[in-house]
Amino acid sequence: MPDRLLICTDLDRTLIPNGPQEESADARPLFSQLVARDEVTLAYVSGRDKQLVQQAIEEFQLPVPDYVIGDVGSSIYHINSDGQWLKKDNWDQQIATDWANHSHADLHTMLADIKQLQLQEVSKQSAFKLSFYVPLETDQELLKAVIEQRMQAADIKARQIWSIDEPAKIGLLDILPAGASKYHAIEAIMKMQKFHYDSTVFCGDSGNDLEVLASPIAAVLVANSQPEVQQQARQLSEDSGFADRLYLAKGRLPGLNGNYSAGMLEGIFHYFPDVRNWLAHIPPLPPGEGAVPGINS
Repeated sequence: MPDRLLICTDLDRTLIPNGPQEESADARPLFSQLVARDEVTLAYVSGRDKQLVQQAIEEFQLPVPDYVIGDVGSSIYHINSDGQWLKKDNWDQQIATDWANHSHADLHTMLADIKQLQLQEVSKQSAFKLSFYVPLETDQELLKAVIEQRMQAADIKARQIWSIDEPAKIGLLDILPAGASKYHAIEAIMKMQKFHYDSTVFCGDSGNDLEVLASPIAAVLVANSQPEVQQQARQLSEDSGFADRLYLAKGRLPGLNGNYSAGMLEGIFHYFPDVRNWLAHIPPLPPGEGAVPGINS
């Protein structure tokens, strides 16, 4: 068991119970109790921008994190002891080179004639995140290829992140610098704070979490995630050789159904069983659940 633990989590439909599935009543208070420990550094990893993350913290009474990775990995903030949000400008400088001095507006102009791409609201855009709505029936592979061809023609190194807004039944596409992603931003925080793979865990639920879910970082996929995402995560983690770093929550803890923060706790206890001792009134793991070889044993 490491002396310190970096807990990174997506917000919507992971920590925030804003999906159709039921939330376990005790789960979020238990999670708040856990991350209040001095041993824990907490990072929110979201597609939301700074303002929307702040709104979520207030609306859902979430713990104030130490770090926020926003805009799908294209921004990083440190929240200091005075509650100030300090933007990591060196991260902006690092990822900016991938766009070869082209702006957000330049990239939009390059893609403006593609009828399947509907620009998302201004509040969902940022300097290094160009976001579109895409109909679910769109030929994703063909559209990916068209976008990639145009980016390459302009010497732009770009990353496409695809996901689905399940309640709205619409596809989502974020175009970022190639070096910007949730995974790369988490690794940047790990480097800043000297965390290692054996002391870091990530929790997520959706398609834009897949890169982290199939990475060397110990990852938890909450039970309310879609079956398609679960299947993709399993396959990608196997292909990358990190199948032992992916845990799918199933509601294995008494009184916790595996959805949202209940699934997060279940997965964290799976990788780091001794963390259970940090909390009061937490049910024990069932027989057979516990450490994963190579991570915390």
